[in-house]
Order: sequence, then structure tokens, then C-alpha cells
Amino acid sequence: MADMQIGLGKTARRAIGFDDIAIVPSRRTRDPEDVDLSWKIDAYRFDLPVMASAMDSVTSPATAIEMGRLGGIGVLDLEGVWTRHAEADTLLAQVAEMSPERAIARLCELHSAPIDPGLVRERIAEVKAAGIRCAARVSPRMATELTPTAVSADVDLLVIHSLVTSAEHVSTATEPLNLKTFIRTLDVPVLVGGCASHRAALHLMRTGAAGVLVGIGTGASCANGNVIGVGVPQPTAIADARAARARHLDETGVYCHVIADGGMRNSGDVAKAIVLGADAVMLGAPLAAATEAPGRGWHWGPSAVQMVLPRGARVPIEPTGSLAEILTGPATDNSGSRNLAGALRKAMAVCGYTDLKSFQTAEMVAL
Repeated sequence: MADMQIGLGKTARRAIGFDDIAIVPSRRTRDPEDVDLSWKIDAYRFDLPVMASAMDSVTSPATAIEMGRLGGIGVLDLEGVWTRHAEADTLLAQVAEMSPERAIARLCELHSAPIDPGLVRERIAEVKAAGIRCAARVSPRMATELTPTAVSADVDLLVIHSLVTSAEHVSTATEPLNLKTFIRTLDVPVLVGGCASHRAALHLMRTGAAGVLVGIGTGASCANGNVIGVGVPQPTAIADARAARARHLDETGVYCHVIADGGMRNSGDVAKAIVLGADAVMLGAPLAAATEAPGRGWHWGPSAVQMVLPRGARVPIEPTGSLAEILTGPATDNSGSRNLAGALRKAMAVCGYTDLKSFQTAEMVAL
């Protein structure tokens, strides 16, 4: 797409949002029961291409276990309330009853407590004891400190994530994390993100990561666009990462997974994200709407409790059903908020595709 002129000497590439595109059905349709929604990353296979975001309002040990039981995977935030307080569930229940102003202040207080390595091991062990694969998130700043504890607790998948994660972080104050060196010392598959451009995605893929998280500032609780003016609409970011993946595959013969992280409001957006090139999606707000979500009708991300420069909000979320109903149904209306798996299976069936990889080749139109 041609650049658009902003003014003298400045141009911008036009980006596309989910509401700007639609999937084109093909000449052949299939029975939805013949559609396979499974995907693999490293040695792990999952029945559903859905990950639960590493947010205190979305993923607790209990909801991570339920996600695994339903075929997806939840990501524990090793820097959240769950690894700072043994009684995290009780504390979050109290926060849910507070006014918005008091709740944010209280969450900041809870995050000021130190991370307890014993709780890190305990939370991971709780998920593993249920026979569920465990994924855990650390920030680049804390990766060196927390990863050994997570690995010793037998975490299955490590997620290194911040608002923007780069392979070339420069600092005059601290020794930056060398992702390429760090990842290659680990025996567990690593996902890294976020990123939102072809170049950034390609650089992260070259670190040896098993997958990259695509998306910055697109979630329901995020205010990065308002605070720092940074953000890329998800469809454009995913398509750019898809192109980076193809180049990386040509250069190395290694397939790096693309995970669309945030910005998807309903099942239709999930289907579009797959067609755009995502191997799986990471959801926040849609899963925070589960009746058993630890946010109890509220949703926020780590950026909302940044004490120096908060870039998020604690937003109310209307419960739409249990986690099982959101992921596998039944659906009770046409909002696209329940039975995400059934909706994705139907989208693939009416377009004639039997698996996620072939569905990525579906045609799209701009509206």
C-alpha cells in the first residue's frame, strides 16, 4: 500500500484494523467436525490455538489449569501478585470491591512487595501437579534473575515479554539482556515480544526464539497510544510478522511461530488473526470476562500499576460465561464472545480449510 502524505517531508504507511477486513469464503466448504484446531510449538501440542495473557486479572494457577484442561495454555505472570503474596486470591477479591481510584493504589501497593522465589516454584508446581503444561512470563529486566527459578521448577514454556522487546536493547545504566545469548543457554522453548514491525519481528526470530508475540498497545486495558503515542493496529503488525517469518524460514530453515497478542475483541477477530498469519492468539479481555477469572469483573495489565508512568487502566468487564463457555460454548448470542473454538472451526469450514496452517492462505478483502 502506498504511503500517505502527512505534510511536507513526512509520510506514513496506512495500517489496517480488524474492522477494515473480512475473510473471503472459497469454492469448497467442509463439515466443521472435520476441522483440526490443534497447533504445535517445539515438542508441545495444544488442541486450541489460544493462550491466556500473563495478567493478574486473567491467569491464576486455577485458570491456567482450566485453560490446559480445555486445550489451550495459560501464562502465569512471575512478576505479578501471584508470586508476591501467598494469599493473592483473597487480596484480589478485596480489590474487586474497591473504588477504581483506591483499587489502582492498592494494586500498586501489592506490586511493591518483593517477588518470592518460593512462590514462583509453588505456583508452577501447582499447575504441573494437575498434569497441565505450564507457561510463565518474565520481563527482560528480570529474566536473568527469575528464569533459573522457573526452569528449576520445570516450567514448560518461558515467555519473555514487555511492551516492546528488542534484540538490541541499549543502556548506559545497566547491562542489557542479550536475548540471543540468553535464549541459547535454555533447554525450554522461549516466546519473546512484544513487537509490531517486520524488522523487529525478524530480529527477535534471529535470537533463536520458538515464537514471537506480536502486538503493542492494542489491548482493552492499555493506554500506550494516549501516553506515549506508540502502537500499530494488529492486522498490519501480524501481516508484517508473517512476512518476517517467511524470510527467517528461507534464511535458516527454522519456522518461528507468530502469536497475535491482544487487540482481539471477539471470535471473528481471532479468525482474522489466523488468516493474517498467526499460529495462535493470546487473549486478555475476552478471558477476563470468564466468571472464574481472578479479576472478578475487572481487567488490567502490568502497565496499569507502573508507579512512575502508568500506561493502562483497570476497566470493568461484563462476565459472559465460564471459561469453558467462552472457549468451547455453547454460544447464546451472536456477539462472538462465547464458543471461540466453535466459531473458528465454522470460519475454517465455510472457507474449505481443515487445519490452521492452510487457513492462513485464505483470501481477505478490505472493506
